[in-house]
Amino acid sequence: MANKELLKITKRWVDWLKTQRNYSPNTVNSYVSDLNIFFNYFSPQIGLGDLEKLDIRDFRNFFSARTKSYIGKASIAREEAAVRNFFKWLDDNNIMQNTAVFQIATPKLPKTLPRALDVDTTFEVIDVAAKKCSEPWLGIRDMAIFTLLYGCGLRISEALNLNVEDINSDSEFIKIHGKGNKDRYVPILPIVIERIEEYKASCPYRLKRGEALFLGAKGERVKPRIIQRKLQKIRAELNLPSNITPHALRHSFATHLLAEGSDLRSIQELLGHASLSSTQKYTEVDLEKIKREYKKAFPN
Repeated sequence: MANKELLKITKRWVDWLKTQRNYSPNTVNSYVSDLNIFFNYFSPQIGLGDLEKLDIRDFRNFFSARTKSYIGKASIAREEAAVRNFFKWLDDNNIMQNTAVFQIATPKLPKTLPRALDVDTTFEVIDVAAKKCSEPWLGIRDMAIFTLLYGCGLRISEALNLNVEDINSDSEFIKIHGKGNKDRYVPILPIVIERIEEYKASCPYRLKRGEALFLGAKGERVKPRIIQRKLQKIRAELNLPSNITPHALRHSFATHLLAEGSDLRSIQELLGHASLSSTQKYTEVDLEKIKREYKKAFPN
């Protein structure tokens, strides 16, 4: 919380994140939550003048306290990014200046590689998706969604935000509205269209242009949590690691393309990565696979 003046200023910052920086709703919500934690650490009624007086020790004490609360390094890094972003915005807009936060070293995060499935396991996950649903058509829907995630390399939000008219039997490409309000075109395989057409035929609800393609049991747009829970059940059935999420199908799409000789620039375009460095992670995934195969062949 904060006093009224600071709340109004914070709202302006949030509007800037949404309209000027094109941050996703999830990122904006996380930043707002992080900033509120920061405010409340010092005072429930903290004001702009209080922020101006904070020195480097105050910032260090805050992040130290957060670390002692057993918050993960990634969360600490995001909280610091939110606070830095807010103070920089205040400075850029001549509202208030306090550079103490920029003197703190940014926490280094452990290097993580995308978790990809091998080809056989990927197809097994997609096949199992059709099972153990309360109604058969829901299983057909889940199989279509999983096929779409893997076959087109989509984020779960991108897949579930599709409307009825976005994909039809004549489609060769899908227009995807991705992160940062950036559009891209992704080629769609016949098997993906086939699975989606099968879902459309089985869906008991009327699918209307301009409305959600994938519907839930009550006729509402499917939420990501539904698909995440489905994959949790599949993980348990197939004894897969806990870090296999719907996003792993997107990772698998990129990793398998790379293994088949696709170039990084093409994969970058298909995934909608703003930076090639994000796509380059998949070369490291492939190298890790090579290392494992080498050790199998030459255990000594």
